Amino acid sequence: MNGLTVAAAPTSTPPLAALEPLTPIRSRWPALLSGLLSLALLAGLMRELLGGGLAALHEALPTNPLFYLVFLAIYAVQPLSDLVIFRRLWGLPLSGIVPILRKLVANEILLGYSGEAYFYAWARTRLNMIAAPFAAIKDVSILSAVVGNIFTLAMLAVATPFAYSLLPAEHIRPILGSVGIMLALSLAILLFRGRLFSLPASELRWVFLVHLVRTIAYTALLALCWHLALPLVPLALWMLLVTGRQLVARLPLVPNKDIVFANLAVFLVGNDAAVTRLVALTVALTLLCHVIVFALTWLPLRKGAAA
Repeated sequence: MNGLTVAAAPTSTPPLAALEPLTPIRSRWPALLSGLLSLALLAGLMRELLGGGLAALHEALPTNPLFYLVFLAIYAVQPLSDLVIFRRLWGLPLSGIVPILRKLVANEILLGYSGEAYFYAWARTRLNMIAAPFAAIKDVSILSAVVGNIFTLAMLAVATPFAYSLLPAEHIRPILGSVGIMLALSLAILLFRGRLFSLPASELRWVFLVHLVRTIAYTALLALCWHLALPLVPLALWMLLVTGRQLVARLPLVPNKDIVFANLAVFLVGNDAAVTRLVALTVALTLLCHVIVFALTWLPLRKGAAA
């Protein structure tokens, strides 16, 4: 009318694959964040290793070679599952395992979700990433927490009848409090899922499934790893320790969860030297893997190499 042309309103939201890639970011904050995380990560690794982590490696090592193969599988479960997820969401190439490994080490050594902060900064600097990488990282992290909470609660339900007698009375109330917090957080996420999540429902279901498979695989491999080292230890004790590891993993603001879990195992097991030594050995091997990953993926292999 009156010679004016009115543009038709879009009829639907374009699919993720159709979104335009981000233009190059001119701000230097992603590089600065990556550099600060690198320094903090290196300091944390050195502190933990020099503070006693390597001492466990001087103890008697398991002679069964399957123990070490299973341990490597445990370490690889999470980064490989993240690679599978982001290959589907972003078309991430196989080389994307490098920033994913950096994310893993940052989350384990520094505060929880510091790895997600690095991964977001890394994604923002990539020309071929889809727009708004924060949405995918946010949804994947939330679903990981939900799956972890649900699985931990299930583990508690299964382990309690077998391990109740092994649990000191003073630990019952804190565990019940942790259960209440996990239930409240999970219910809140489910109630407000329409406002929290950005990915399509089909993608959310697929990510949830990958997280569930990863969590089950990690737990089963960890119990198998310990069983290979100490096959005579009662099943109830392994169930208690695996459940304790899952509880510690649900604490996002605790740095170096493996060290925290090692201390928790001492309280739960008491004077069982073989079991506490095995837990300490697992922690030391994990820290050693973090150092190797840090050296191979975070430290520049040549001057001017792209991160």
